[in-house]
Amino acid sequence: MTRTVPGMRPGEPPLIKGWLPYFGEALKLQKDPLGFMTTLQKQYGDVFTLFLGGNYITFILDPFQYQSVVKNQKLSFQMFSSKFLVRVFSVKKMMTYHDLNDKIHTSYQLLRGKHLDTLLENTMQALKQVFEPQLLKTTSWDTEYLLTFCSSVIFEMTFTAIHGNVLAGDRKTFITELRDDFFKFDGKFTHLASGIPIELLGNIKSIRTKLIKQLTTENLAKLQGWSEVVQMRQDILEKYYTPKDPEIGAHHLGLLWASVSNTVPTMFWTMYYLLRHPEAMAVLRDEIDHLLQSTGQKKGPGFSIHLTREQLDSLVYLESTILEVLRLCSFSGVFRVVQEDLTLHLESQDCCLRKGDFIGIFPPVLHYDPEIFEAPEEFRFDRFTESGKKKTTFFKRGKKLKYYHMPFGFGVSKCPGRFLAIIEIKQLLVVFLTYFDLEIIDDKPLELNYNRFLFGIQYPDSDVLFRYKVKS
Repeated sequence: MTRTVPGMRPGEPPLIKGWLPYFGEALKLQKDPLGFMTTLQKQYGDVFTLFLGGNYITFILDPFQYQSVVKNQKLSFQMFSSKFLVRVFSVKKMMTYHDLNDKIHTSYQLLRGKHLDTLLENTMQALKQVFEPQLLKTTSWDTEYLLTFCSSVIFEMTFTAIHGNVLAGDRKTFITELRDDFFKFDGKFTHLASGIPIELLGNIKSIRTKLIKQLTTENLAKLQGWSEVVQMRQDILEKYYTPKDPEIGAHHLGLLWASVSNTVPTMFWTMYYLLRHPEAMAVLRDEIDHLLQSTGQKKGPGFSIHLTREQLDSLVYLESTILEVLRLCSFSGVFRVVQEDLTLHLESQDCCLRKGDFIGIFPPVLHYDPEIFEAPEEFRFDRFTESGKKKTTFFKRGKKLKYYHMPFGFGVSKCPGRFLAIIEIKQLLVVFLTYFDLEIIDDKPLELNYNRFLFGIQYPDSDVLFRYKVKS
């Protein structure tokens, strides 16, 4: 995309273009996203335009101005998401059938409220399948890499809970192959999302084709126990596609990716921080034990504990720990496409935007603001609690913030699977902390790997060894 008019128009924010064609300032941003953005904020204020990967993106960094983006009808998330679905998953029909997008969106109601209770039951059954053989093993220490372990457990648990159980053949081989292909594809996700042609990414095209084939109507029919959300999506898709159309599989790959890709690093960082902060782990164990006692549950052989959604939600310190990990490790951006030339009226200034450009919000600037969060670079497991209750009130410039924690985006683009992701992580942590002794072996500081900056929870720059054994 090139500027049709040379130079700046009156009322446009400062433009930082960089000297690299196409990439602009992308490489600097990827190297140190937070440092780069806060430096620009000090230099240019809360509103400026960056040239990144061939796109002009105007960032708004003042959290009190976010509402102007949410409410403006001329800023489209659908145009952004439709391009994204074509590039990453090869879902093309959304570009022309806008009502398909709306109908698919209605299926997300099945990922919240009372529907979560059914999914909670599914994930618990899947957890049993993954862990019960482990629990019946000897009580000696097992050593594994933490990220590999989290990837394996979450992939199997989530796939089984949402898409169903593999009946025929070797279940373990099927899941392992699907998982390995999925994470190879996921490794190139940001390349695809930024518009790099898939043909330039080695064997990723053939891996994506294979994954899509595994999730076509014909192959999904071999799985037993589809979740409500998969069933509803399939019913909708069959009205728009012929049964053998591989694009149905592409839609299901999109759902699988959304269910797994950010849950894995969130689980990793939560485990990592707890392993390195025994005082936090002790408080969480105590909170879980207290809940089990108050509900009359004893930890017997196998998986005898059963917690409802309300009971899991009552674990205040457990939830605060997860929210703190999301605050530290989420480097998502929130984007909208400008549908026509317009002037955005902000409190501090009027801001002229051009048709076809993007507007962006970068929540890490908020999450690491020392005025909102004291010592923001520190992990504090109880940061989102106050006097033993959930804390939801945070301030900036003496004013209460509506938006203070945004790992899942906001408005129409808020991640529909966020409730399921959080509940899965809570379930896993309850199981780990109840049944296992856990110790970190590589007790080393890790950094975030910013390969996915602007897209979700960042992975670590390396893996760490930990060990676990069944409590005696």
